Amino acid sequence: MKGDVRPFSVWSPSRMAPLTVDCRYSVRVSPQMANRIVDSARSILNKFIPDIYIYTDHMKGVSSGKSPGFGLSLVAETTNGTFLSAELASNPQGQGAAVLPEDLGRNCAKLLLEEIYRGGCVDSTNQSLALLLMTLGQQDVSKVLLGPLSPYTIEFLRHLKSFFQIMFKIETKPCGEELKGGDKVLMACVGVGFSNLSKTLK
Repeated sequence: MKGDVRPFSVWSPSRMAPLTVDCRYSVRVSPQMANRIVDSARSILNKFIPDIYIYTDHMKGVSSGKSPGFGLSLVAETTNGTFLSAELASNPQGQGAAVLPEDLGRNCAKLLLEEIYRGGCVDSTNQSLALLLMTLGQQDVSKVLLGPLSPYTIEFLRHLKSFFQIMFKIETKPCGEELKGGDKVLMACVGVGFSNLSKTLK
């Protein structure tokens, strides 16, 4: 991190833009695995939006490493430039039950739809990162609109209080005309004014 973290406010509601970016990847398996993931994910997402951009990445040979597997990353963009994402990957070889490409594609598509329903300006996976940046920001107010807080985020808030003695103002925003989907939470705090102490002094 260079210098200071600037305060930010990201709380305006937005709608989904007609574009979903998909990245299917497969390593040391048949290229058909990625195609099967494509078809299964599309069977869910095309019911809601036809304009989906698909990018498939298949690696083989020495550059692909020694662990075979496949996965799917889905990213949906809103009209104000917010990105909501979901990702799933197959279990490592010899660990857990085998996962079919069709099941992985459908489950990941459902996870993305769940993130869209939850809403907010940050998906549930990155809620804690947004709150950390708000905490480390300069001594000014930062705000962010989130969907329902995940259990990990709730525990992370406890850690922030323990390490930085910082408290967030939490304001619930029930769904309505402007806020679709699940109930939202508006998080606000004043940063601690953290700066990078290891930077070179001139």
